[in-house]
Amino acid sequence: MHLAHLRLRDFRNYARLDVDFAPGLHLLLGDNAQGKTNILEAIYLMATLRSFRGVGGAQMIRHGQRGYFVGGKVIGQGEHNIKMYWSAAERNLSLNGRPVRKLTDYLGALRTVIFCTEDLQLVKGAGRARRRFLDLLLSQTYPGYLPLLQRYARALRARNALLKSAGADPMALDGFSSELIKAGDEVMRRRRELVPKLSPLARLAYRRISNDAEELWLDYRPSVKRDFALELAQSRSRERVYRATLVGPHRDELELRLNDRPAAAFGSEGQKRTLAIALKLAQAEYLTGLHGAPPILLIDDIMGELDAKRRGGFLPLLDRAEQSRGQVFMTATEANWPVETGRTARRWLVKEGTLLSLPA
Repeated sequence: MHLAHLRLRDFRNYARLDVDFAPGLHLLLGDNAQGKTNILEAIYLMATLRSFRGVGGAQMIRHGQRGYFVGGKVIGQGEHNIKMYWSAAERNLSLNGRPVRKLTDYLGALRTVIFCTEDLQLVKGAGRARRRFLDLLLSQTYPGYLPLLQRYARALRARNALLKSAGADPMALDGFSSELIKAGDEVMRRRRELVPKLSPLARLAYRRISNDAEELWLDYRPSVKRDFALELAQSRSRERVYRATLVGPHRDELELRLNDRPAAAFGSEGQKRTLAIALKLAQAEYLTGLHGAPPILLIDDIMGELDAKRRGGFLPLLDRAEQSRGQVFMTATEANWPVETGRTARRWLVKEGTLLSLPA
């Protein structure tokens, strides 16, 4: 799979951009605040319909404009043309010239894995970041998972709103509880099946990067221990106090341990960074094994910050992407770009919202 063409209009600092990309490694070079990361953000947006920076659509519109357009041509087992427009008043998404009515018809047209400094939150941050990591991977591999997650989220919001009201209707609460349990059981089943498949890939990646310095363990810790319906009913008195749903997949945890100690509490900064990279490498390897081709890798200005040993952990993945005619986009400044990756890279200069191809 590769992105053959990217088109931007009024996206971030790009007034207008049309550029063709071949398979292989693309190195985006330039000073800070020139638009390197914005290219990765646009590609990630087409794959997941969200920014990896955690911002809304309004923040991605070029200053002074009403909306943005992001589009591209993706070559995989077939050819897909993606077009999306976002403004405060209008939002359009089309695939191969047809409006997208259901997300299940769209997700998977483009698959990406992003490596960025925000990945540290997978280790250091709250459980929400780790749940989102699992949910994104499941959305990339099971077409019905995202609608299922949305069903759960809608039932959870409605149930919490009832719990916050003074005179909650017991029948209405039971109705939303039933929907919560039905969707939640399936969410937990999918997560429970995924983690044992992901864990050996993450452990292998961590050993490769750290040179067997520590042993990594991943464990799925659902907040529901046995029976969701029973435990939800048993929590009703506490719910009246906290006015919120206290049991369910929205409270699950992906436990990360190094040598059997919690990584967030006992890991060094270097170990946490290595662990975050290992999780993303595992995500890429899992997608590659499942689909037979690597996803597009988006590596945002982190390779230059890593020592040679940790950079070496990326090289098998980069080599595999090249051998299978996959694609990698990597950002760096002129001062810190990793020379060992530049042997076959196509280099681009990014300056003030423009892309210029550099000689090999």
